[in-house]
Amino acid sequence: QVEEKLKANCARQAGQLQEMGRREHLLRAELQRAGEQLESFKTQVMHVCSPSAAGTTGKSITEKQVVEKVRQLSDENQQSHEREKCLQEELSRRLAKEKEVSANFEVFKNSLQELR
Repeated sequence: QVEEKLKANCARQAGQLQEMGRREHLLRAELQRAGEQLESFKTQVMHVCSPSAAGTTGKSITEKQVVEKVRQLSDENQQSHEREKCLQEELSRRLAKEKEVSANFEVFKNSLQELR
């Protein structure tokens, strides 16, 4: 009876080991796919950011290169927004000045007409 229990226990453990092996195999395959997807994503990012730097030499693109390029684009975007804000403010000032000049011109024109 003890021998039967040991055999059953061994069979159960063997089944568990097989299941663990199957899971490990699936996880390894999934990890490999994730690595391939990461490389593909990095290449796509670099193609979008800098077509001449991506994939033309056949070298693998590092995470550092991708992060640096994204940071550079982010900085350029921030500078563009700041420049746009400055230009909007300048445009607003010029429009206000133009309105003021137009109003003064109208006053001057009306004054001239009254003198006639």
